[in-house]
Amino acid sequence: MDPIFFDGGAALWRVALSSVLAYIGLVAMLRVSGRRTLSKMNAFDLVVTVALGSILASIVLSRDVTLAQGGLALALLIGMQYLVTWSSVRLPWVRRLVTGEPALLLHRGELLPGALRVARVTPAEIRAAVRSAGLASLDEVEAVVLETDGELSVVGRVEGDEASSLADVTRPGRRADRARRAP
Repeated sequence: MDPIFFDGGAALWRVALSSVLAYIGLVAMLRVSGRRTLSKMNAFDLVVTVALGSILASIVLSRDVTLAQGGLALALLIGMQYLVTWSSVRLPWVRRLVTGEPALLLHRGELLPGALRVARVTPAEIRAAVRSAGLASLDEVEAVVLETDGELSVVGRVEGDEASSLADVTRPGRRADRARRAP
């Protein structure tokens, strides 16, 4: 039967040493890969972060994974993330594939029921976001946008033309117009 509580000092020293070295290696790789790796997360970033945590746990706790193997896995994953984010900055189709598009959920004080349903957001969540933005009424709101990181952004009413910050937001019935204007 395998020991449950204590497996000897050598096993503890192995975990301690591999934890320190793997942590130092991960921090160094994250610093080299840039701030984008540590920015607010969209779904793609969350997957990479969970995978990094899983690899780190395997390095630290699994006797079957050497420090060199784990370091290589971390470096490859961070390298792949760097390539994908580099491509998403330069290629709009990669950006849309990886991060999705922001979605308009309320426009000029009117909730958009179809968009709410697709995004799985309730009117109560919209009202809470409006209150958090310091506004008392939906009529004071130009738009509420579900961002690619899952955050709800509230844009106050503007006079005249639409707010320029809404240029890349998916709006019902305007997808074809956006596709023609995409950079």
